[in-house]
Amino acid sequence: MPLTAIVREVSSSINDCELSFQARQPIDVAKVIAQHKAYQDCLADLGVRIVSLPAEPELPDAVFVEDPAVVVNEVAIISNLGAPSRRSETRSLANVLLRYRPLKFLTEPATLDGGDVLRIDRSVFVGLSRRTNRDGIDQLGDLLGSSDYQVQSVEVKGCLHLKSACSYIGHNTLLVNRSWIDAERLRGFELLDVPEEESAAANALLLNDVVIIPASFPKTCALLEKRGFRVRTIDVSELQKAEAGVTCTSLIFNDEAMATSPGPA
Repeated sequence: MPLTAIVREVSSSINDCELSFQARQPIDVAKVIAQHKAYQDCLADLGVRIVSLPAEPELPDAVFVEDPAVVVNEVAIISNLGAPSRRSETRSLANVLLRYRPLKFLTEPATLDGGDVLRIDRSVFVGLSRRTNRDGIDQLGDLLGSSDYQVQSVEVKGCLHLKSACSYIGHNTLLVNRSWIDAERLRGFELLDVPEEESAAANALLLNDVVIIPASFPKTCALLEKRGFRVRTIDVSELQKAEAGVTCTSLIFNDEAMATSPGPA
């Protein structure tokens, strides 16, 4: 399945990024740019086609392209981001996504960040968090329901997004930090708990049977390898200072889906 990843270059103003659960630390701009380039190289090495958008100097969080949109085979849904300072990020991203999908839009009073959306086949789990509200979940459910997706809410506490606490890593398995989510909503999957001392390690990116995780979580890496998962680690230490993980800086989708799937109702 050919995959495309939309990425955006790092804003020079990234030190002004939004933070909700972490204390602010200085971000080395040159280093974070280099780490983001290495991240793109990792995706490309795993067979993903990279579409790189220019930086948005006035939008510190714009590198986190996962949040402004939710892309499934049939449609791209442009969000109303939970942080008002980030809402302008959707404009240029929507223009690019229009090449690949029909667009639908969430509207006030809905708020939703893509980092709260975990899709596993036709099941879509959405975090009820500081950034995503009940109206956002309901509107997403209405828009995706017409294409036969089942949307379920999952309460998030203690972290920014659902995918900060839970990621699908293949083989019907979720990598989780149960202290941050209502794990009862995830029954039916095998839950693999991250080590207590690596609480933020549950954000992982599955690509072509390889699980990508930050290099700062060696115990989680060892756990995954012991369970038989193929793992690749990557240094995203500067991005982590902006409350990011490995899913946040790319928007990945099947670029042949429109040719093989019916359009939205």
